[in-house]
Amino acid sequence: MAGELSFFSIGVGDAARGGAFYGALLGWELEEVSGGLVISGAGVGGGIHGGDAGASPYVFFRVDDLDAALARVEELGGAREPAGEDHGDDDQAARFGRFALCRDDQGSAFGLHEPPRAAG
Repeated sequence: MAGELSFFSIGVGDAARGGAFYGALLGWELEEVSGGLVISGAGVGGGIHGGDAGASPYVFFRVDDLDAALARVEELGGAREPAGEDHGDDDQAARFGRFALCRDDQGSAFGLHEPPRAAG
């Protein structure tokens, strides 16, 4: 359903080290994918990405059409962050969907996630 919490990502300096920490602490199962980790067992989709030491977790809200949602963000006075959309790889996007980091009209960060379309 559009608007629900859809995905979260934890930024750390080293993804493998972060995965070992959070996996041991919270009992998550982790799968390595293109420089990061996908989290299973957290109740909502999640990931751990490296190269982002000290970051606050990113929260992504589900949208049905990422392009339309990004246009609406701008219409409402928010902004899209220049980095952070998609996975950069068609196989990853087909598996995980598309992502974009944004800021609301007051500068607070959030993310949008368009899940992969069901094969049909």
